[in-house]
Amino acid sequence: MLRPTAAIAAAAAIASLLVAPPATAEPEPVPDYCREQCHHVLPPGQNGNATFAELVAHMLLGVRPPHSDDQLAKYDALVGGYSKLTTGTIGEFFNDNSFGVRPEDVEKTYQPREDVTVVRDKTAGIPHIYGTTRSGTTFGAGYATAEDKLFLMDVMRRAGRGEVTPFAGGAPSNRQLEQQFFAVSPYTEQELQQQIDSVASQGERGRQALEDAQSYVDGINAYIEKSYQGRYFPGEYVATGHVDPITNEGRIEPFELTDLVALASLVGAQFGGGGGNEVQNAVARMSLHERFGPERGEEIWAAFRAENDPEAITTVHDGRTFPYGGAPENPAGVVLPDPGSVVEQPLVFDPTGSAAQPSEPATRAESGNPPPTTDDPVESLRGIFDDGVVPEGMGQPRGMSNALVVSGAHTESGHPVAVFGPQTGYFSPQLLTLQELQGPGISSKGASFAGLSFYTLLGRGQDYAWSATTASQDLIDTYAVELCEPDGSPATVDSNAYRFRGECVPMQTVERENAWKPNLGDSTPEGSYRLVSFRTSYGPVTHRATVDGKPVAFALARSTFLHEVDSIIGFQQFNDPGAITSAQDFQRAAHDINFTFNWFYADATDTAYFNSGANLVRKPVVDPSMPIAGDPAYEWDGWNPADNTANYTRFEQHPNSINQDYYTSWNNKQAPGTAGDRAEKNAVQRGDLLDSRVRERIEAGGKFNRVTLTQVMAEAGVTDMRAERVLPDLLRLIDREPINDPDTAALVEKLRTWLADGGRRVETEPGSRRYAHAEAIELLDAWWPLLVRGQFEPSLGAPAYDALTGMMQINQSPSGWQNGEPGLHVGQGHQGSAFMYGWYGQVSKDVRAVLGDQVPGGFGAPLCGGGDPAACRSMLLDTLRQAAETPSDQTYPGDADCEPGDQWCADALIQSKIGGIGQDKISWQNRPTYQQVVEFPAHR
Repeated sequence: MLRPTAAIAAAAAIASLLVAPPATAEPEPVPDYCREQCHHVLPPGQNGNATFAELVAHMLLGVRPPHSDDQLAKYDALVGGYSKLTTGTIGEFFNDNSFGVRPEDVEKTYQPREDVTVVRDKTAGIPHIYGTTRSGTTFGAGYATAEDKLFLMDVMRRAGRGEVTPFAGGAPSNRQLEQQFFAVSPYTEQELQQQIDSVASQGERGRQALEDAQSYVDGINAYIEKSYQGRYFPGEYVATGHVDPITNEGRIEPFELTDLVALASLVGAQFGGGGGNEVQNAVARMSLHERFGPERGEEIWAAFRAENDPEAITTVHDGRTFPYGGAPENPAGVVLPDPGSVVEQPLVFDPTGSAAQPSEPATRAESGNPPPTTDDPVESLRGIFDDGVVPEGMGQPRGMSNALVVSGAHTESGHPVAVFGPQTGYFSPQLLTLQELQGPGISSKGASFAGLSFYTLLGRGQDYAWSATTASQDLIDTYAVELCEPDGSPATVDSNAYRFRGECVPMQTVERENAWKPNLGDSTPEGSYRLVSFRTSYGPVTHRATVDGKPVAFALARSTFLHEVDSIIGFQQFNDPGAITSAQDFQRAAHDINFTFNWFYADATDTAYFNSGANLVRKPVVDPSMPIAGDPAYEWDGWNPADNTANYTRFEQHPNSINQDYYTSWNNKQAPGTAGDRAEKNAVQRGDLLDSRVRERIEAGGKFNRVTLTQVMAEAGVTDMRAERVLPDLLRLIDREPINDPDTAALVEKLRTWLADGGRRVETEPGSRRYAHAEAIELLDAWWPLLVRGQFEPSLGAPAYDALTGMMQINQSPSGWQNGEPGLHVGQGHQGSAFMYGWYGQVSKDVRAVLGDQVPGGFGAPLCGGGDPAACRSMLLDTLRQAAETPSDQTYPGDADCEPGDQWCADALIQSKIGGIGQDKISWQNRPTYQQVVEFPAHR
């Protein structure tokens, strides 16, 4: 058994086997019109690969590989430093995003191939890739991304196929992830190839995209081969049993083009779709009708659904409307399941071994520096994947990005200013990767998803910058198909054939035979199961039920199904300086992206916004928020089931704008008339925190610069939206009468004092790990689920209340708890995003109605206290006292990373490990993961 000194010596010996590529001269500089006024940050660090030796060093000594954590402290520091930010100190919180590398900042220069040079900078280890040919440029991108994040890419390509467990073991989180993505994108290998062939046929740009992707894959595989021969590949391949640490026997499977399609489908499912909740909507709607009757039930449903809430803020606010996704007045083809008949379609069949055991919620492995368990370096790696290579909540839908863009008319310099970025969650390594790409027809710098980085997906060009937020307009419908038996016998809900255009046809099945054995870091016993997706012509089956006693299946129809890689054409144009010369050019390129994103653009003179997506042309009688009858009369206009194509809305029908006074987006409503896919785009939405601050400054005649716009983002990112936007109305109702009980009055005063100080969740001082106004924050955290239930359940009744919570959770707290049941964890803990989903607008509307306010889009008669202000007020005070008596360890139950009752830790951001390197906790902030601060003073 090796001792620590021997382990370090072994690590050094392995490291000495690396053969550095020959140094080359730095390439010629590329025109850069940002003039050091572009900055960005992406925690924890650029480098996500750790060799076997580095994993051992991390386990034994707590050290991390270079550039694996050098952006984390900068990112975290903004929470305590934003109020004192200046133009001179932006570099303390963001990295310079200029093109090129200063000679004194060059860390190393090398050539993976003769036609490409890679320059790594000292500051963050970002690869700056210069190709003398286009093929060399994208080859270099593949090589450099594999250098930084090969193991992550490997895990993600398997997740996109629903095959994580055979690669990484049967831990619950691995199973959870593969099932989640297999459920929405159950592709055959033939269908993955079909998507490649389809893009290649789309003219010159399609042909070029295929060549770029192939060169990129060639670069990945070149790194795999060199690192394997040189024995400096990621050490996780040893930990998962794919390569022997002593003999080097084993294999790292090369990448193929179809792997990129699998990765694209994963990204699209995670960030680029909307809709698909129609069955849950139907159950909730029916429950209200049963409780109140059709007329009153429909009034309450409409207020909860908030399809076109007149109080909702919108990104486009210039007076135009963009109707899309709304329900007609008299819909036809609506299919409502019989009460109590809905069951989910199983995915898992024939489980054996550990797979036969109920899957418990995964617990996150300890972050930071885990203590060594033995002196043997191989044995020291045991346990790093006890909970799987994929952290809990990895597959949760993301919608956390934000954007603030102010036109030059309202800035001090007269040039537009933008602070924007996507929120992809906190992972170690990060899902995104940074790069600069310079070559024929490509000139960009920014972030891309690792494994899809042959183009920059979010970043900047020579004289413009762009970013996106998740839009989630409705691209997914649920069709109800009648089940049948091909032999004519009576059908049941278990029948696997359905009626389609007059015939009884069998469902297609797509299967994954997933088996696993214990590996070096997986304590899960040997096991296996079969994943099966039952597919109709409309899409995968998600539920079964009866309708008027007849068995039906509900199938998910998604406009981007079989078309995940079509968006490549738009991204190709974003990277092409010849294609993007104006705001209008950018909008047209964004229109070529079929995923649902809000795109934002800024150059030295113009700003722009465009909402992309394969927006469907539906029949005028169809209500897309409800299940639809599987009948040609209600199918998408022009729909061809053979290739899942249809007629889509025109460019000008998408929400769009150029040079509006300002744009803000935090996954809020895109424009008047554009229906939200869920009920959260309503009267109170976290985008209010951005919009109000920008709007009020502009209305007062104030001007913005990079500092003040960054401060708006940062302050909103530490503000408890419930406190700022809902608590004032709760206090108005409470203040209608004096509070006679001094203890209760003291509780109210704590909340009032916190609100007066901004309602923020910030430390007493940076690094204290204790919140200012900690008692008030805990009080609101404990109060919210109690007051929501107390406000609505008595009037709605338990069945309807539960059905509505199944449609949308009542709360998305920073810690991931406090959602209506003690200890209920909803998946986003330690991941930053908060206040996107929840009954915030519903609570606000109803309380204001109780107060006698005029409430557009409200419930009609108030629900709280049966409409009696005194009864509603009494409920608020009763639940407030109940909240004060709630133990801290119930409000913050603790987990693998935090002790019960530790408020700061419960909120804290943790870079969840996808590999063997953990990171330190940082303070909670509701903020994009990758963020740019941009102001171009000049252009071409």
